[in-house]
Amino acid sequence: MKMNNRRNLLIYRMWAPIYDRVSGRFMCPGRSRAMAVLNLQPGDRVLLVGVGTGADLPLLPPGVSAVGVDLSIHMLDKARRKLPIVDREIHLVQGDAQELLVEEGAFDAVIFNLILSVIPDGKTCLRENLRALKPGGRAVVFDKFLPDNRPLTIWRRILNFGTALFGTDITRRFSDLVSDESGIELLLDEPSILRGTYRVKLIAKSPT
Repeated sequence: MKMNNRRNLLIYRMWAPIYDRVSGRFMCPGRSRAMAVLNLQPGDRVLLVGVGTGADLPLLPPGVSAVGVDLSIHMLDKARRKLPIVDREIHLVQGDAQELLVEEGAFDAVIFNLILSVIPDGKTCLRENLRALKPGGRAVVFDKFLPDNRPLTIWRRILNFGTALFGTDITRRFSDLVSDESGIELLLDEPSILRGTYRVKLIAKSPT
């Protein structure tokens, strides 16, 4: 089953009231590690792709400015309740992360936490948000991916019909998402929760 914006809006309208309670503590170690390896500095401008209920917002270090984008107004309503946060300038915007209305190279860093496996077109999402990353900037990914050395079995495809009903795709490989990208370097790829089913990846964009 393919993800699409219409279905995702319905799914995350239902998820919004319970999302933090259901996944907050479970996902926190991965989110925290992603923020640590991104190593944001005071003055950095950061883009949070699929900001959702704003679980990453309290993890932002003092002195940064951030823009959080999400398709779901219901998830954004939950995120707004976490604001303001002292010494952080944070703006939340409803929008499609596959088609950002931002200038090229506008951000020092991009956070892709739990978005590339749920957005309809992960490759387009990655490309569009890396466009918004300035030369020499960095991006972090915390998400689940099918390893390159593991085949996409018929059983996983069948299981994916079920997981898609909850708003996530378990058949995506990160290597497929970046296959057409040039000028980026994978600096870190480490296992995270669920024995490495989820991973934390740090990407750098070429300075030129």
